[in-house]
Amino acid sequence: MRHEHHAMIVGLIAVSGVLGCTVAQDAPAAADTVGDITKAVAVLHPTEGNAVHGTVRFEHTADGVQLTANVTGLAVGQHGFHIHELGDCSAPDGTSAGGHFNPEDMPHGGPLVTERHVGDMGNLGADSTGSAYYQRTDRLLALNGPHSIIGRAVIVHAEADDMRSQPTGAAGSRVACGVIGIAE
Repeated sequence: MRHEHHAMIVGLIAVSGVLGCTVAQDAPAAADTVGDITKAVAVLHPTEGNAVHGTVRFEHTADGVQLTANVTGLAVGQHGFHIHELGDCSAPDGTSAGGHFNPEDMPHGGPLVTERHVGDMGNLGADSTGSAYYQRTDRLLALNGPHSIIGRAVIVHAEADDMRSQPTGAAGSRVACGVIGIAE
């Protein structure tokens, strides 16, 4: 009886494997169903002990990717603003998002220099109400291909990015995190 039960399980596993392969071969590739991504968004949530919220929108244009950020709950002043390598905001302090997105292994820098991390976006300037608005078009960011930011995280930091200290710009702790997803 035990031998028959074992043989039945092995048979079911074999059939499941064959059916799984058949389904996988017939299913369209993700790239075929998505096509070129033209818009993305990250909804920012505060890290533990912070009150920062907002959205960062990304849109492909002929000149690069236009990013538009609206953020509230910040301390007055400048705040480092980066795309980090991992789309994981699960750690209370945001460290699960990893380091800056840097596929070309470049030094850290400001958003307008040629040699920088792809994820270096500069600073958000918060006014007296703690609100910041930022809009810029970036030629290194991409929504498709090897520099794609889809599935990565946007991090807002407590301090200003000095745009030269390695490897992060001395921007301090992470006050908000949001994963970048495809948008309509």
